[in-house]
Amino acid sequence: MIKDLLFQIKYTFSQIKFNRKKELDQRLKESFGKLKDDSFDFDSIEKYFRKKDNSKADQVLSDKTCNDLDFNDLFMFLDRTDSKVGQQYLYNHLRTIQVNEKKTKLNEEIITELSENPELRISVQKKLKKLRHNEAHYISSLFQEEHLHPPKWFFVIRLLSFASLMSLVLGFFNPIFFIVLLGIFCVNFVLHYWNKNNLMQYVGSIPQLLRLNNVASNLFTNPLFKKLNPKLPKSIKLINEVKSRMSFFSLEAKLQGEFEIIAWFVFEIFKTMFLLESLLLFGVLKKLNTKRGDIESVFEFVGHIDMLISIASLRNGLETFCLPIINDGNKIIAKDISHPLIFNCTTNSIEITEKSILLTGSNMSGKTSFIRAIGLNVITGLTINTCFAASMNFPLLKVFSAIRISDDLMNDKSYYFEEVLTIKEMLKESANGNKNLFLLDEIFKGTNTVERISAGKSILSALTKNNNKILVSTHDIELTDMLSDEYESYHFSETVNENNIGFDYKLKEGKLKNRNAIRILEINGYPKEVVKEAIGIAKELDKTYSGKSSTVNNVYKNRRLSN
Repeated sequence: MIKDLLFQIKYTFSQIKFNRKKELDQRLKESFGKLKDDSFDFDSIEKYFRKKDNSKADQVLSDKTCNDLDFNDLFMFLDRTDSKVGQQYLYNHLRTIQVNEKKTKLNEEIITELSENPELRISVQKKLKKLRHNEAHYISSLFQEEHLHPPKWFFVIRLLSFASLMSLVLGFFNPIFFIVLLGIFCVNFVLHYWNKNNLMQYVGSIPQLLRLNNVASNLFTNPLFKKLNPKLPKSIKLINEVKSRMSFFSLEAKLQGEFEIIAWFVFEIFKTMFLLESLLLFGVLKKLNTKRGDIESVFEFVGHIDMLISIASLRNGLETFCLPIINDGNKIIAKDISHPLIFNCTTNSIEITEKSILLTGSNMSGKTSFIRAIGLNVITGLTINTCFAASMNFPLLKVFSAIRISDDLMNDKSYYFEEVLTIKEMLKESANGNKNLFLLDEIFKGTNTVERISAGKSILSALTKNNNKILVSTHDIELTDMLSDEYESYHFSETVNENNIGFDYKLKEGKLKNRNAIRILEINGYPKEVVKEAIGIAKELDKTYSGKSSTVNNVYKNRRLSN
């Protein structure tokens, strides 16, 4: 009877386990290609990137450029990782442009296998999910940050631990030593809780390192993954040398969350009596300090695989994408390119060959979104080998931007001064001999018309030198004539009907000729007298400005001829 009951219990638990496994497999299968339903803690996600040495990369995207291009929103769209390690690795990878054809080829081989073999992919994802807890964000601190050093008086802890052990043993022969043990315990109690603050810094990261090492060991059994780092077993083995000591921290974490209070209390007394936490913590940290490179290798191996699954999932959920062609020339050719963050985005095509691009058009017509679309596609093309276009061909470019500029009141800097500093950096980069892509939106709109046009022309001409490519939007039509030798003119336009405004968001050749700003005021119910006066003033200014504009252009042409 009892035997049958035990069998039934065992069978029930096995069925529950099987059903849970089946449900997880189904969830992973259904989520492939879909957006991640998760919160994003960017302070934690960025930890690995902020402290990693990326000095050998072709470019590390600046915070300014990331802000201009809505990088965090892009990351939330691209991220389909299953582990916190993969999430940090992907973030770093997207902000670090470093083209390696051999590595890209291997990445594509693995992505193809993961896309076509759902059993393998799901098996890998289940392993990666062991590192989904927030504590895994802190693994990188074990190889990137300075570890705690034991105090100069640490020898006292060793002496007290040894004294406790001897007092306990001698107490069985002479009870007076139990009194000595009690006195030592009181001192140890103070030292034990002094060390608690030290322990809390590692009670999350060290157990997660054990999981990471175990996950890496399992993933390395796949012949395809072995190609990512053939020397990884050496690093796994060296970390395993500290496994027994690190397991203590895993037990500590479990006791805090899973065991009953009595078990925790007994264990706490035992640790206090012999100062185990202090001895093991500083001992483990000393060992880990010599294995930083090995920990990073294991971290990058697991993160890389998770990133590749994320890319496979991203592509599976896209209607249109392409693998970019990185050319050795100086052309940017995009066919049916779209902005990845705009739902049902209108696509456009463009060829940027000898000249750069000057965009005109009214607000909300699509100028800035198009500029961002080019920048984002170049970045994703160079980092994850994926573009949101039918086809895309461009050289290895460094991307810089001046799009979203605002006053820096804390440092007493105006909008104009902030833009001056940003564009000064661009001018510096333009002369470094690299192929650059500069993205600008309404240059120097914080100053007066004459100086804006004058400064804009000279700066935009200077930026085009040394094989740089520029996409710039402007409301100053005069610039299209002044820069005709260096820039091709394109525009976005709107259709103004009786009661509404329509945008087609299609890129058109040439400069914008129609003006609808005052008509839009009228459609939006502005007082008739205001609209009428605005129309009258505009006609007068057109007459005056038409003559001045002709004079300005003649002055510019004469100056160019004299030079």
